[in-house]
Amino acid sequence: MGLHLSRRARIALFLVLLLGLILFLPMRVALGLAGLERLGVSAREVRGTIWGGRIDGLMLGDMPLGTVRAGLSPISLLMGRARFDILRRRGQADDISGALTVGIGRIGIDDVTGPVPLGRTFAPLPVGSLSLEDVSGYYSGDRCGHAEGRVRAHMAGQIAGLNLSQGLSGIATCDGDALLLPLVSQSGLEKVDLRIWRSGRYVAEMRVETADPTLAQTLAQAGFAQVGNARLLKIEGML
Repeated sequence: MGLHLSRRARIALFLVLLLGLILFLPMRVALGLAGLERLGVSAREVRGTIWGGRIDGLMLGDMPLGTVRAGLSPISLLMGRARFDILRRRGQADDISGALTVGIGRIGIDDVTGPVPLGRTFAPLPVGSLSLEDVSGYYSGDRCGHAEGRVRAHMAGQIAGLNLSQGLSGIATCDGDALLLPLVSQSGLEKVDLRIWRSGRYVAEMRVETADPTLAQTLAQAGFAQVGNARLLKIEGML
């Protein structure tokens, strides 16, 4: 004898199956469906479900964010966005929190606070890491749609004659199509402008104002070109 279900029963069964799929959808599948790879997001391993998972070796381009807990925000879904909250809180210096967000016509990060190691990402520019404080930014299509939050750049090494122990800091903003980090030292004589496009292309410029011939010579040996009374190091690449 075959099993015959009424139309109402078939709809109820479909809804139950759909709910089960949503509740237990693997985080790995959800990240793929969201298309976060378009933001340069990758990972060594992803575990757990869409509501509570773990991402090992999370990368944003060439920038390692490490191992984090992750979960989809149901409230953001009601606003037409897929917001994946990320968190690592162990009471250590590398604690990080924030979100990766995808919406209609937009993709970016929200409310990120914590350190981002850079390694040699921007070499020979001597920036070793970034500290983010409530940084949000998204691209709308290929253009920077919005950016905010404080960023501090920490130097990977010292340049003789420069005191950059406090790093350089500034507020994230948009500059045309690019997301711009305009960073300035405490003295105001050293500046780093880092522009990042949706494609992952970046242009980084470090400018040092100086009338000291000894420092000027040191900077020249490090690859800085003379531009008026300033010395400029410009690099381009892909994240």
